[in-house]
Amino acid sequence: MTTTPVAPDAAVPGTRREQILATAAELFAHRGFNGVSINDIGAAVGISGPALYRHFPSKDAVLGEMLLGISRSLLTEGSQRRRAAASPSDLLPSLIEAHVEFALSQPALITVYNRDIASLGEDDQREVRRLQRAYVEIWVGAIRDAVPGTDEQHARSAAHATFGLINSTPHSARIDRAEMAELLTRMATAALLTPGTLPRA
Repeated sequence: MTTTPVAPDAAVPGTRREQILATAAELFAHRGFNGVSINDIGAAVGISGPALYRHFPSKDAVLGEMLLGISRSLLTEGSQRRRAAASPSDLLPSLIEAHVEFALSQPALITVYNRDIASLGEDDQREVRRLQRAYVEIWVGAIRDAVPGTDEQHARSAAHATFGLINSTPHSARIDRAEMAELLTRMATAALLTPGTLPRA
């Protein structure tokens, strides 16, 4: 995880717009944003390149909506889980669970984000960063609640390090999905909650 508003049909599962985004993510992940043309995307979803312009004004807009979409989705899920947590100590395990599910279900998007975010326009990059900061702050609060005495700087660094661990799925997911989810969850939990890992003020 453009600033252009998402069209109404983008939220409906199985729409052509969603198919284009999912297909483009796979193509970008394998060949890079600059190695894929509008015609390539159109051919992969069974339409002509020019017909794709009925759904997106440009290839840049496809990338923008793709990365903004995952950033919004993570923030929305994190915010919902924060509201739903029965107690402060329940939030961190819930966030780990959600992020593991995201990473296992969207490895192509992780690859595209890591490699091609610099291809976004300035406005889109700025918005992605804003959404990411808000998501990170949910984690910072959860980590500080789970490990009392942890300062903001260490909690923020720990959150980013945990994302790196969980987001390794494009390379690390080599076992059954359920086993991989369990492995990532155990590793992330141990990294954050093992006594002495995070310094206390």
